[in-house]
Amino acid sequence: MIGRKMMGENMSRPGAGTGANTGIERRNFLKFSVAASGGLLIGFRFPGISMLASAQQALATAFMPNAFVRIGTDERVTVIVNHSEMGQGVYTSLPMLLAEELDADWTKVGFEPAPVDPKYNHPAFGMQMTGGSSSVWSGLEQFRQAGAAARAMLVAAAAQQWNVDATSCRAESGAVFHGSNDKLTYGQLVGAAAKLTPPAHVQLKDPKTFKLIGKPIKRLDTPEKLNGKAVFGIDVKLLGMLTAVIARPPIFGAKMKSFDDSRARSMPGVRKIVAVPAGVAVIADSFWQAKMARDALRVEWDEGSMASFSTAQMMQDFRERAKSPGTSVRKDGDAAAALSNAAKKIEAVYEAPYLSHLMMEPLNCVVDLRADSCEVWTGSQFQTVDRANAAKVAGLPNEKVQLHTTFLGGGFGRRANPQSDFVVEAVHVAKAAGAPVKVIWTREDDMAGGWYRPAFLHAIEGGVDASGNAIGWRSRSVGQSIMTGTPFAAMMQGKDYDPASVEGIDDLPYAIPNVTVESHQAEVNVPVQWLRSVGHSHTAFAVECFVDELASLAQKDPYQFRRELLLKQPRYLGVLDLAAQKAGWDKPLPNGMGRGIAVHFAFGSYSAHVAEVSVTDGKIRVHRMVCAIDCGQYVNPGIIAAQTEGGAIFGASAALFQELTFENGRLQQTNFHTFPVMRMNECPQIETYIVENNEKPGGIGEPGVPCAAPAIANAVFAVTGKRIRRLPIRLTEAV
Repeated sequence: MIGRKMMGENMSRPGAGTGANTGIERRNFLKFSVAASGGLLIGFRFPGISMLASAQQALATAFMPNAFVRIGTDERVTVIVNHSEMGQGVYTSLPMLLAEELDADWTKVGFEPAPVDPKYNHPAFGMQMTGGSSSVWSGLEQFRQAGAAARAMLVAAAAQQWNVDATSCRAESGAVFHGSNDKLTYGQLVGAAAKLTPPAHVQLKDPKTFKLIGKPIKRLDTPEKLNGKAVFGIDVKLLGMLTAVIARPPIFGAKMKSFDDSRARSMPGVRKIVAVPAGVAVIADSFWQAKMARDALRVEWDEGSMASFSTAQMMQDFRERAKSPGTSVRKDGDAAAALSNAAKKIEAVYEAPYLSHLMMEPLNCVVDLRADSCEVWTGSQFQTVDRANAAKVAGLPNEKVQLHTTFLGGGFGRRANPQSDFVVEAVHVAKAAGAPVKVIWTREDDMAGGWYRPAFLHAIEGGVDASGNAIGWRSRSVGQSIMTGTPFAAMMQGKDYDPASVEGIDDLPYAIPNVTVESHQAEVNVPVQWLRSVGHSHTAFAVECFVDELASLAQKDPYQFRRELLLKQPRYLGVLDLAAQKAGWDKPLPNGMGRGIAVHFAFGSYSAHVAEVSVTDGKIRVHRMVCAIDCGQYVNPGIIAAQTEGGAIFGASAALFQELTFENGRLQQTNFHTFPVMRMNECPQIETYIVENNEKPGGIGEPGVPCAAPAIANAVFAVTGKRIRRLPIRLTEAV
């Protein structure tokens, strides 16, 4: 903690990175930072620097029984976190797990980001990364075991000093006690404990004795974010650092033919203008100088085959393709026969557009490239992949590349790019710069830079019998794969379709006896990847809106209709009932208002939303959203509420406002004014209710997203009698 604070303060001071004479050379400054921090460098490591004696001594006396915790003589407990903090709370929830088993004094617990090392790899994915709403459930055993092992060693060290049996000692709030008089703090024990062998097996606490886990503990990262000391990637400054902005192709796949920099070369602060694989990089003393010079460039592009691309034509092509059978994903019974014999049946086509991740902090990366080393500072979700790709471009072995993970001003999957695009281009620029360089994407660059949530179309048919029972379902999806061509293609496990394209529809939970699910994989040269809630972000919209349409076909209440189909799915039923009850489903609303409901399973967790919506003069307003979540055993209910509510706003913003469209190959949306997010005055009252159980823990960062769009769309139908089948919601397109 101390090291990171010092780094933030010094890197952010006036004059840093502009060539100003600060009176201290960069490497001496870094030596000083290490020494002053007492060795607590929180992952910022500097090759070639010899620590001062005081720093070496501080590290020598610290107790680090495993890769995840360090305890100092000053009583500080530093938890080394191997997942990226991008607002989801891992810098609090994971330390809570360790501190619980350690019996630490929470007021003395801090955190630091882990360096890139195999010992910090994700236990399920085999690489160091953050995504899939997996940080807590994957770290549950790791961090509890690490804390318990440290506690056992500290207790053993105290028992040795008192010459008593360790079983007669107890740990509590950062100290070990024996009887009523003997007490040694953890700081007093670190030297002795460091000499012991870590235990092969440890006994974890009975959950009934938890003091931290399950409690709404305040977040550890909040103070630094409030006082400005938190270092995000865009805050990083190094002495002598330059800033670069890149002129990128206006159309995906376009190639640069030539550029004229005669005007830009003479502009203030410009150091170099050079072609790089991503486009033309303008390197200057400051961001604004680089940006203005980039705007003065004249670049000629070979626009290529995407120059005629339009999303309107693409969706029409998707519609035609959906008329023919696709790759089989699921087949229960005989859906074709059931639909032909149905008393009533209905068909609907749902469309979801391309979406941008639209992180509050645009992409950025700092690189200090030297002959025998490379250091990278960025907000990364893919540490292992990003370091390997940076090393490849730098022409260095992986161990010569250090990647420092800063705070992320949002990620939503964009900073987990399989090609490490924003890191790789920064290394290319650093080669040309000959100095430390920060590459910054403007908001417009970020929007137009690709790697979007893919656009999808879902064509669904369903039928009910004379009693209103759902008897048949057939769905066909059309869209791009996010797995094909990436290291994650192996997750397809020999399937002829991308599981991420159909997740949320392939595991349809409703008791419909005849179900067919098919998938068409579209080939479009728009770069796509995962966005918060991945395939669930579009499948839940189609599935839950169509279930509502089936309920109307059966002339049944949409909540009760779902209940009948989920009687053998207790956890689905649990969140559905909880949301309906808390929302007062049966209570009347004022004229002009309606309720909509949706339920979904994603990332190991079950969620249900009820939205209350009004429509006035064609304008939709969401007044209230009631969210129920069952994520099994949980760590911090405050973080669960924040993530569920944030997910609801994320999903509602996409449902009401957001789409990316292309005409003549060019993106039509460039910034927040054409791709809005929900503003404070538009935000509904959001309530979150957690189902209490001891089930296996699931994710929480993404499950709050999928139900938002269908709940709002179904509420709009309750008000207007018009069905929403295309996002974002436009009443002029309702049917």
